[in-house]
Amino acid sequence: MILKSVKPSENLLEELQSALSHGTVARRVETLRRVTDLFVGNAMDYSDDHIRVFDDVFQCLIEQIETSARALLADRLAPIAAAPPKIIRTLALDEVIEVSGPVLSKSERLDEATLIEVARTRGQAHLKAISLRRVLSEALTDVLMMRGNEDVVQSTVSNPGARLSEGSLTDLVTRAERDDDLATCIGLRPDLPRHHYLKLVAKASLSVRRKLEAAHPELADEVSSVVQEAAQRVRAAATTRQTEMARALVKSLHEDGRLNELQVTTFAEQGKFDETNAGLAALAGVAVETAESMMIESRTEGVMILAKVAGMSWPSVRAIIAMREKLSGGSQTDMLTQRDTYEALRSSTAQQVLRFHRMQQNPTPAT
Repeated sequence: MILKSVKPSENLLEELQSALSHGTVARRVETLRRVTDLFVGNAMDYSDDHIRVFDDVFQCLIEQIETSARALLADRLAPIAAAPPKIIRTLALDEVIEVSGPVLSKSERLDEATLIEVARTRGQAHLKAISLRRVLSEALTDVLMMRGNEDVVQSTVSNPGARLSEGSLTDLVTRAERDDDLATCIGLRPDLPRHHYLKLVAKASLSVRRKLEAAHPELADEVSSVVQEAAQRVRAAATTRQTEMARALVKSLHEDGRLNELQVTTFAEQGKFDETNAGLAALAGVAVETAESMMIESRTEGVMILAKVAGMSWPSVRAIIAMREKLSGGSQTDMLTQRDTYEALRSSTAQQVLRFHRMQQNPTPAT
């Protein structure tokens, strides 16, 4: 008809507008199909000027056409990296998910600002489509986590191309305490930081133990033992190269006589969980695994016991507690109450509790 070759935008639009002003909806849809065929068939060969012409043509043609035609256009343009950007944005902003869905989930041409705009203003179906994209930035996943329902959150977390911010991870681990499926999805992510992973495992272990004990009360003791061993294996498997390096550094400092309360406090203030844990373990004279088990408990007693045995002052203990809260995203602790509790704790009591923890970590074999 009129698009045997790409013409300047003004002439092409003039001919299109003339045809459309006297044509039926069916004729408009047929024109759109022909223009789409022309673009899709030669997309890789068009210059930026050509793409701008097509952009203007598509914008003109989609006015007042039925949803099915817009949806077909979106489906055909979504996989094309060089698709005209204005029409891609128009389709992405469409309130009808059949139209916007393919573009939101697939189009590499769609800019970040438009994606965030849609995520902030549209419904759950639009959010779900965005969650399926090959790559999701932290800024985008933050919005999906904040506004998305359970299905959207699960889809986002299951997406290996989704980058999760520290804030989103903190919120997700908290949510996972009430959602076993979500906990599994988070735990399987290879990029989950160690401190989040350990907190997740600790909570999940408790949840699993309660469910199994409720189902088979006669096997409660056996189930408890099995779950405890499984948790220990998971913690050991979670030891990364970074963790090993942190522990080696602390061991070197300790052997050289350079590890002291000030150094451990500095680690805590810098948010270095592994270094803080290893340093506290060394000063308290316990295995790092024992200290780690006490450090990731939801309450602060474990930290206080270790610190009291290590002879630490309250400011150092406060720094460690603050680090735990920041990394875990837990509610803020009443530090005045914690200080009074710590100062009232006797060293002899702390030693007794610590011996109990050691026994749990290394039970005496049955004779």
